[in-house]
Amino acid sequence: MPPKSFTAGIISPSKAPAFVKRLKRSGKRVVFTNGVFDVLHRGHVEYLATAKSFGDVLIVGLNTDASVRRLKGPGRPLQPLRDRAIILLALESVDYVIPFGAERPQRLIETISPDILVKGADYKLDEIAGADYVLAHGGKVHRIRLTSGRSSSKIIERF
Repeated sequence: MPPKSFTAGIISPSKAPAFVKRLKRSGKRVVFTNGVFDVLHRGHVEYLATAKSFGDVLIVGLNTDASVRRLKGPGRPLQPLRDRAIILLALESVDYVIPFGAERPQRLIETISPDILVKGADYKLDEIAGADYVLAHGGKVHRIRLTSGRSSSKIIERF
């Protein structure tokens, strides 16, 4: 079997609503999570595998470079958007990536209306962007315990 085309898994925000609608019409349960994923580490891999286990298709909302700079400061991201997207898509658990330019993916979540929204357990339910929307539309929100001692910021500090 040929390797999956990584760039084919990058869905533009403008095409995402229709794309996700097609997935749902075909009976797929769509799981959504989001993040920067600048320095991919074991904690990310475990988190994304767990997120995928809640449904059929895992879509990762990925902050654009400009939004990462606003969130994390100058000098970040260490890797450009396209590289981060391709690295994520190389993981068996990640099916699609949708770049987004806001700091929080509220608008993206509302336009694609995932069945399941996933975020780390370090977030309280009322802090999770889009949680109210997903719950109000019959979806579920899962908070995943993070792998202890794994953090991109700590890895960057060590370097």
